[in-house]
Amino acid sequence: MKKILLFFTFIFSCFIWSANESSTSHIETIVLGSGCFWGAEKGYEALDGVIDAVSGYADGEGVKPSYREITKFSNKFNPDNHAEVVEVTFNKNLISLEELIVHYLESHDPTQLNRQGNDIGTQYRSIVLYTDRYQERKISELISEYQILLNQEGYSSIKTQVKPLKTFYKAESYHQDYIKKNPNGYCPDHSTGVKFVRSDEIDKLDNELLKQGKHIVVIEPEGYCPYCAKFRKDVSDDYAGTIPLHYRLASNLEELNIETPTWATPTILFIENGSEVFANQGYLTPKEFYKALGLFKLGNTEAYRVAFNDGTDARFCKEYQIFKNTPDGVFIDKLSGAALFDTKDRFNSGTGWLSFTRPVEGSVYRRADNSYGMRRIEIRSVSSDIHLGHVFPDGPNGLPRYCINATVLEFKTRDEFNLINTKEKV
Repeated sequence: MKKILLFFTFIFSCFIWSANESSTSHIETIVLGSGCFWGAEKGYEALDGVIDAVSGYADGEGVKPSYREITKFSNKFNPDNHAEVVEVTFNKNLISLEELIVHYLESHDPTQLNRQGNDIGTQYRSIVLYTDRYQERKISELISEYQILLNQEGYSSIKTQVKPLKTFYKAESYHQDYIKKNPNGYCPDHSTGVKFVRSDEIDKLDNELLKQGKHIVVIEPEGYCPYCAKFRKDVSDDYAGTIPLHYRLASNLEELNIETPTWATPTILFIENGSEVFANQGYLTPKEFYKALGLFKLGNTEAYRVAFNDGTDARFCKEYQIFKNTPDGVFIDKLSGAALFDTKDRFNSGTGWLSFTRPVEGSVYRRADNSYGMRRIEIRSVSSDIHLGHVFPDGPNGLPRYCINATVLEFKTRDEFNLINTKEKV
């Protein structure tokens, strides 16, 4: 098993692009101040989707960003003092900005000015430092919504400041993960107890089907992702292969064993029995996708070598013996599911390879093949770009002879093929 996985990893890494060049990143950072940063940092780190939470200082001027300086009595009511804050880095595929800000507002008392409980001073002010305009708008919307809820419970106006982030200064090392290091340490809860009401949570999808057999899962975000749209248009919208392809949000991968980070979209997962075999962060061209799928579906087999290394079936191979006398139907691309050849155009050439007088219109393309000192015309699949065989001018009644490798084909009866196409159109 280990050898097979190493084979997958080596081959797959040879042709996959960098995620930074072909994907949309969903890693964001925001800086939040809600009083003492020790407990706040612990709370953020406990949230699914938060990658890192770092205690620090921000929003000060003329004061050295150190714990010794900001806690001096002379700075206790200094409006230019730094605030104790936490820099939160999160994967918005797993936790939205809204979910993060809801946690922030619910986890302290934003109606208190320059204090949280007995912690008094400007360093304890409630403050949000945003990194883009979308964050600013969303924060303002949620504060307005929370204000209504607080008023209903008798609280006064929210004092939280909302500003653009200028500089974040990381706090001294002994402040990082302070509560983890000191489980009995100071960790007050100053929350109001007023909760947001949310009825529009994302429905959790049933992944039981994905825990059986082979599947392709494409991770997309809730919002628009240009590389996701491009992948759908170029690849997945036309995919009709026998390995099912599914779309998921990164938050809908429950009970699946996924190792690849999900901060980039699209992320394309190839899973078997609920566990990732390999994956790619970022857009894949049709050629790259089908090479990955070929590796996943075919493995280290003769069919893979024929499809991607321009190999040739042995004469009268077992697949040829199966396919030479099928009932009425259509031969399809083993990976893409696209129709390639019709039994109506099949004939027995006596060569030991499947032979046809023509392909399905638009399904293949030709290119020159001068390998092995010969001058031939190669035939490749338009949809997956796999090698199919060659075409020669010696077919019946002056027609061409498409000499095709059976190992790269699958067969559907006419009824099966028509049923599949009808479902896709519906």
